[in-house]
Amino acid sequence: MMTRPTVLVTRRWPAAVEAVLSERYDTVLNTCDVPLSPAEIRRALKTFDAVLPTVTDRLDAEALDVPDARTRILANFGYGYAHICEPAARQRGLTVTNTPDNPSECTADFAMMLLLMAGRRACEGERNLRAGNWSRWCPDHLIGTRVSGKTLGIIGFGNAGQELARRAYHGFGMRIVVQDEERIDPAILEQVDATQAKDVDDLLPLCDFVSLHCAEARSNEPLIGARRLNLMKADAFLINTARGDLVDEAALVHALIFETIGGAALDVFVREPRINADLLNCDNLVLLPHLGGATRENREAMGFRVLENLSDFFDGRDPRDRVI
Repeated sequence: MMTRPTVLVTRRWPAAVEAVLSERYDTVLNTCDVPLSPAEIRRALKTFDAVLPTVTDRLDAEALDVPDARTRILANFGYGYAHICEPAARQRGLTVTNTPDNPSECTADFAMMLLLMAGRRACEGERNLRAGNWSRWCPDHLIGTRVSGKTLGIIGFGNAGQELARRAYHGFGMRIVVQDEERIDPAILEQVDATQAKDVDDLLPLCDFVSLHCAEARSNEPLIGARRLNLMKADAFLINTARGDLVDEAALVHALIFETIGGAALDVFVREPRINADLLNCDNLVLLPHLGGATRENREAMGFRVLENLSDFFDGRDPRDRVI
């Protein structure tokens, strides 16, 4: 009987996915659910045929410095793979896959929720009520911003950005302005009566809400820093469900404290799970712990997509979601 491939799962995954992994492969689960250290990752690369990481695993050049690695594939659970050092992976001849499509609808739902929460001051209201500070209804209590009919700017018009545009346009009658590095098919823009801005600087002054859906900044500087925050309307809101390093958090704190923008909502952070303490002091900021794709349906779909990539690889086919 042929020996089954050995597989390490670096974090806890949905039980249904872990069960199928254990049926198909000699699988080791990280039952303590703590991210692996570089030394533990190096040991894993010497021990297992496949390692299944997530964004919480830093597979940098140090962690991948294993000349005699047994691992041949890093089957990543998630869309982003910037936590995997591409030059080191290529040097070791590692195949790297991701799960590119599954989170789009859930992320769009979540971004729309954050947009509404920020505009209508939902978190402030809940904190007010839970603290026992709500004494009566009055006409000027926690006045928010109407969402319907406002202009939404979407930076990064891939699957998640397009899904958000559909929700905002068809559900709330919002005007849609988008920006993307690529020229967008006019037929796609027409579905939500959207216009494509030339660049981010052109988009920002037009919008009441700005939602980030791009994979990463094209330079070492954050996409949204002090200069671009100053281009936004004084009552506009910034929403980020994409990547923490797209936003200069110190500049955002300054804009929120001095109210040069209306507010913001963040689901991702530069050094998560550590949060910039100054962010916690901004009342006009919605903070959530990276929950954009956190639905049972989505997490299971992501896990089973990893299984498809593993099956392709071990059966001698090029995995459908190969990125390296």
